[in-house]
Amino acid sequence: MKIGVNLLLWTSRLTPAHLPTLRLLKSLGYDGVEVPVFTGTPADFAETGRMVAGEGLAAAVAGTLKPGADPLSDDPAQRQAGHDHLHWLVDCAAALSAEVIAGPFHQPLAQFTGHGPTPREWDRLVASQTDIADYAPMRLAIEPLNRFECYALNTAAQAAALATAVNRPNYGTLFDTFHANIEERDPVAALTQSLPSVTHFHVSENDRGTPGTGHAAIVPALKTLTAAGYDHWISVEAFSQALPDIAAATKIWRPLFTSETQLAKDAIQLIRQAWT
Repeated sequence: MKIGVNLLLWTSRLTPAHLPTLRLLKSLGYDGVEVPVFTGTPADFAETGRMVAGEGLAAAVAGTLKPGADPLSDDPAQRQAGHDHLHWLVDCAAALSAEVIAGPFHQPLAQFTGHGPTPREWDRLVASQTDIADYAPMRLAIEPLNRFECYALNTAAQAAALATAVNRPNYGTLFDTFHANIEERDPVAALTQSLPSVTHFHVSENDRGTPGTGHAAIVPALKTLTAAGYDHWISVEAFSQALPDIAAATKIWRPLFTSETQLAKDAIQLIRQAWT
């Protein structure tokens, strides 16, 4: 098991200016970081990967799809753009030496049709995810988001069904306690039922602030993972007002914690306590 943290708490593009942050996270006991991959080239991320590894940290990639790159669309050009973007994402992750690509890389964020996925869209979803699984040399963990952020995958059961349909050994699901707090009637039961597919886990509080200070079922979920012998990444995901674009996307309108450093300290302490 690796304990990680999503770097979107500090930056949307990791550069040498963030070396002090990497060193802080290593000193706190984190094993790895989720690196945002939104723009750039594989050569850029090869440099990033050397920087992360140089600080003794493992790397995961936090991946999404950009607007206009939609594998579910009726527009062939958008479907091709989605295909191309997913292959670019894998190429960047491979250059970074990432162990896993985790996130909602199944459809562009905040793009809706007014209804749930149609049978045709589901078939396209399975096809596009099967293609990326066949192309990727690393593990993939697809993340269902709440209904206010996407429409194709909202629950752990839907994500597990997708993983079953894709049926590739490197393809699993991501369980996020923030999204589960919204969509699941019983988050711990949903985690238990979907455990065979879960290969990545996000510790995220109901307000996106410091884990353990709200009502998301973080500790019971962590204990469920412990009892099941879970041996993949457990990664902290929180957001602040520091990055205007990310704050706007995640609707962070007020301060949620004292400092990023304190959040990172408190989060890893919570994980360790729950894991014992």
